[in-house]
Amino acid sequence: MGKSGVDEKILSYNDVVLRQSDLEILSGPYFLNDRIIEFYFSYLSSRYPTKDVLLVPPSIAFWIMSCPVVESLKDFLEPLHLPDKKLAIFPVNDNDDVSKAEGGSHWSLLAFEKKSNVFVHHDSFRGINKRHAKQLFNAVVGYMGASNSAPGATYLECNDSPQQVNSYDCGLYVTAIARAICSWHESGEDKDRDGLWFSAVKQQVTPSSVATMRDEILSEIRGLMPQSSLAVTK
Repeated sequence: MGKSGVDEKILSYNDVVLRQSDLEILSGPYFLNDRIIEFYFSYLSSRYPTKDVLLVPPSIAFWIMSCPVVESLKDFLEPLHLPDKKLAIFPVNDNDDVSKAEGGSHWSLLAFEKKSNVFVHHDSFRGINKRHAKQLFNAVVGYMGASNSAPGATYLECNDSPQQVNSYDCGLYVTAIARAICSWHESGEDKDRDGLWFSAVKQQVTPSSVATMRDEILSEIRGLMPQSSLAVTK
């Protein structure tokens, strides 16, 4: 992908800084990077403002998954207040090299629902991130309850998760599924027999709806950008 000589900052949103190259990624058929997913998760957090829901940034989720000593995560995770969350959503990346920033070639999503006490893995490409999702689950599951005596959550691989139709839209499926789950949680709509969001995801996340996500995210970013940055990107 061709990039501008100077990768100028175009937006600071909450704790996320976006650059010109991020707009270029969204403008073409390219794999989404950490910053774009972090921006959209932050945007969803603002759109659905509740302390009950946590959308975890990719860098935090990756560190949890990759931490060599799970016991050392306690102090790191404390500020997230995981036991207080009714819903927590983690992006999963298949990067195995902790020294490589923004590595990996596939995104999926792991969501925890407190009432059902379950982690659900949504993978848009035949479950190829299952190993990484279970690695993240094993690292974080012990920190979701209010006490060590609380029953541990279970892991569920969603075999009916919406599937991508190309090799590069996995990150868009993560954003679309996260949005559908947040909307389901906020609406309090009738739940599936298992008390989860599967019907909502199946209805809302389709190849056609995902195809519009790039333009939707671009539009949200441009709407938040200062006029001076908009002039540069035109």
